[in-house]
Amino acid sequence: MSSIMDERVTDEIEALEAILMDDVVIKRVGDVPQVIETVLHPSTGDDVEQQYVCVTLVVKLTPGYPDSIPEVTLRNPRGLDDDILANIHVQIREKIADCLGSPVIFELIELIRDCLTECNLPSGQCMICLFGFCKGDHFVRTQCYHYFHSHCLALHLISGRRYHEEEKSVLPAWQQATKDPFKEMCPVCRVTLTNIDVDTMAKAPPPMASFTAPAFHLTEELRTLQREMAKMMAYQMAKGGIIGCNDPGPPPLTITTPEDNENNVNNSSPTPAPEVVKAPNNNAINCAARQTGGNSSNDNSAPGSPARPAYRGPYRGFNRRGKPGRRGRGAAR
Repeated sequence: MSSIMDERVTDEIEALEAILMDDVVIKRVGDVPQVIETVLHPSTGDDVEQQYVCVTLVVKLTPGYPDSIPEVTLRNPRGLDDDILANIHVQIREKIADCLGSPVIFELIELIRDCLTECNLPSGQCMICLFGFCKGDHFVRTQCYHYFHSHCLALHLISGRRYHEEEKSVLPAWQQATKDPFKEMCPVCRVTLTNIDVDTMAKAPPPMASFTAPAFHLTEELRTLQREMAKMMAYQMAKGGIIGCNDPGPPPLTITTPEDNENNVNNSSPTPAPEVVKAPNNNAINCAARQTGGNSSNDNSAPGSPARPAYRGPYRGFNRRGKPGRRGRGAAR
């Protein structure tokens, strides 16, 4: 920048700081201003509650400004739809072209402020009833710059409080004492609302568009959409992709201790079948006596010890029949 340009920019910055004071933010690199930011509202005097729209103006000074075109950006628009923003951008470009060669930032601020004053009515829809805002509606602007019909927001908060109390009533007494109290929050961004009088808003009439809205009727387009969604749901159900549909749900979670697990194992072991007592067989007794050599004292090796099982293998030297492969009594070695 030349000395003349620097002087013009310096005078403009000083004028902005003197007029806007804390409402303007000037970002510098060293002593050279680079970016100028300010939040703009409609001109409503001292009545801040009537400011329903706002936007942040960001002007980046390019080399050679004001003889060159600065970069202008509108950030964080609240209550403004795309058509209004497009109209403001067109007027900004026209103003910059007309004022090329002279400081233009203050002119842009006045231009945008006038546009906001003209359209100081939130555009778009109420996110609760989905009706638009029109003249005669009672609506409220939250501190997060979201807009709702007063009637709709009151019903939403009343229903939320009722649901909170119903959930709290089924809890044990010790959990009711520790449960967080109900907080009135924005339905869009969940910010805690302040300075909201629900009783007063509940007295507001419903949206004007709700009285003139046509009756709902099912169109052919909606019928086609219903059939497509029904096919998709049937396909997802067949693949098991819908949770909770024809599903008994997960098994209940049971917390057990090692002692409980041991008891369950013992209880789950099969009960032994009752023993059937049969009459002794004399032939079997005689055969067992011959195999053990007639010594009945070998049945028990010690007092209280379990009985020895009978040996059923071949005995050498006692095969009187001389079966093949076995040596009979008195056979040659």
